[in-house]
Amino acid sequence: MPVYKLSIVVPGRRDIGGILNLEKEPKSGDTILLGREAYKIVDIVELMPPRGNFVYLHAICQPLEKNTPPSF
Repeated sequence: MPVYKLSIVVPGRRDIGGILNLEKEPKSGDTILLGREAYKIVDIVELMPPRGNFVYLHAICQPLEKNTPPSF
């Protein structure tokens, strides 16, 4: 079972971002929880070819409206 290593940025927000290890492949439109706020993934790029069980991805996110539950 692969592990998806997802680096995350939110344009215009220097205080939000990070790296998540996920068991499920993230897709554009999914939502993630960073701190106490939910964000929508608007774009995903593969950073490099998978190595072993690891898949390296980069996500660009935007803030979500308050009442939308996160996917991850």
